[in-house]
Amino acid sequence: MNVEQLAWFKSSHSSSGSGDCVEVAAGADAVHVRDSKVQDGPRIDLSPDTWAEFVGFAGSHS
Repeated sequence: MNVEQLAWFKSSHSSSGSGDCVEVAAGADAVHVRDSKVQDGPRIDLSPDTWAEFVGFAGSHS
């Protein structure tokens, strides 16, 4: 799947005024993470298992 075809979602913890904005898109084999302000910039591609571990860790440390 082409990155332009992905459905990107902004984090519910991102605010319009803070500058800390993260977007996530789930692909067939990876979860993609990018800065919403630099949509054509670098992107992190994680396996679904790695993403699930990250979300679990982040949720338990918030």
